[in-house]
Amino acid sequence: MDPPTTAVQVERHVQAWIHATSYHKRYRFLPLEQISPNLQHAVIAAEDGRFYQHHGFDWQEIKIAASQDMEGGRTRGASTLTQQLVKNLFFGTGRSVLRKGAEATLVPVAELVLGKRRILELYLNIVEWGPGVYGADSACRYYYRVPARAVGREQAARLAAVLPAPLRRRPERMNNYSGVILRRMQQTGW
Repeated sequence: MDPPTTAVQVERHVQAWIHATSYHKRYRFLPLEQISPNLQHAVIAAEDGRFYQHHGFDWQEIKIAASQDMEGGRTRGASTLTQQLVKNLFFGTGRSVLRKGAEATLVPVAELVLGKRRILELYLNIVEWGPGVYGADSACRYYYRVPARAVGREQAARLAAVLPAPLRRRPERMNNYSGVILRRMQQTGW
């Protein structure tokens, strides 16, 4: 069953209600086959380069992030697509040790039950791409006026570049990071 809503969508709706601002949700779920391989590859390159190698937790990225944190350097995320999927579906955007613990119990279950293909399909369809914009098709239509199956390589990289901060970033401003994503895609053979 495709999710009719997510914790993040509910959270954004409640925030709009509390702050008395308008909220227009754009959300359309598509099968993975109807989402451009360009966008699939760009998101993996941007968010979880070892998506197909790990089982829900990327211990190598966790080690790097922990090391940087211990040194007082720039903290970086080490969440995998599976972790982000679980967080978006069930927990929203809040941060807490309790949420991380609950997430850690659900991630292996998601990997086992869903498999990589379905995890990618769900993630691409529920992730927030901008204010009220959820899912690949909504993002492609909102920013580029094309369906998700028709988004080009550069457009896909620009869309993937907004994912770390979808309420602040816009694809047209993502020149540097989209270039990094395109290089990662090329290095992977995509």
